[in-house]
Amino acid sequence: MSAAAARLALLAVRDFRNLANVDLSPPPSGLVIVGENGQGKTNLLEAIAYLQVLRSVRGARDQDLVRFGAGAFHLAATVDTDRCHDIGVGFETATKRKRVRVVGEIPDRLSDALGALPSVMFSPADVELIAGAPTARRRFLDIVLALTTPGYLAALQRYRAALVRRNAALRESSRASRASTASVAVWEPALAEHGAVLMRERVTWSIGVADAFEELCHEIGESARVRLRYSSSLDTTAGADGLAAALKARRALDVKRGLTHVGPHRDDLMITIAGDDDVPRDLRTFGSAGQQRTAAIALRILEARTFNERTGRAPVFLLDDPFAELDARRSANVLSLLVRDGLGQTLLAVPRDSEIPVEFTGLSRARVVGGVVELVEPVGGT
Repeated sequence: MSAAAARLALLAVRDFRNLANVDLSPPPSGLVIVGENGQGKTNLLEAIAYLQVLRSVRGARDQDLVRFGAGAFHLAATVDTDRCHDIGVGFETATKRKRVRVVGEIPDRLSDALGALPSVMFSPADVELIAGAPTARRRFLDIVLALTTPGYLAALQRYRAALVRRNAALRESSRASRASTASVAVWEPALAEHGAVLMRERVTWSIGVADAFEELCHEIGESARVRLRYSSSLDTTAGADGLAAALKARRALDVKRGLTHVGPHRDDLMITIAGDDDVPRDLRTFGSAGQQRTAAIALRILEARTFNERTGRAPVFLLDDPFAELDARRSANVLSLLVRDGLGQTLLAVPRDSEIPVEFTGLSRARVVGGVVELVEPVGGT
């Protein structure tokens, strides 16, 4: 592997979902976590993924992650990349406050701690990246780029702040007996400046991975042509001036409806599939469950490659029953792709020992029952 692989050396979980008290030291190569549905294996992977994005990868609110009857959850880890460092996160239900420490220091902003444990999580729920609303795909783009592209996170935060204020001004203006748009227009320069950064980086990434995405889908087993492109109602090459002009042109309509209708917060990552007539159609509508799952896995592989190429750090792989809903041929192809790319430390969660792919049978194992995690003896070399 060309990048330095991140490694989770130590993990402590307290009162996170149904996990009351978990301490793990995963081997450098990884760990297989075996547990029936509802016992906590996905919760364990979610806790690890939380340490990267400081929020639930399953979309849950922080207060809903606290174990029933507890007042807070705490997560802590020792991460080994090119250097060793600690990260800790805690959330209190009573105060709804989140506290983060990295290398013993409290960062000035929570966002400064993002990416402390690089990871990519593969899950059957990833099908929502394809079958779900544009919000899911924008969130995917924003997370990948915020963690790998300098300046993107700051632009995203400033864009969102200006958008909230412009929308508030729109609602106030629409309620006024003598509507004035001056309070709306004042936020448009910031929206245009930072929104242009978001669109530029999203387009650059999308163009850069488009061919690889098609190739991955083909290698996984899809015979039809699957493509991705960044979709916007705007001319994405026009930059800040183009976005500013669009905001101004739609200002009256936005005042009438109380909402900003143009900008990167309305864009999408369009994924299409071409049939026998070679006409591209929206995979969200026209793709089968297997085709949608294939495209979702391809996106996750591209996410891992982006971490590797842009940060020089290969992420920890979190595989949550990743081959569910895939036929045997596609499952085998996905495994071959992952191994070819160079798996770093891998934590694989499956319901039963019989579902462990041969490539992972040499990893140490842990069993999860009722939120209790116990290591068992390795079955092979690690």
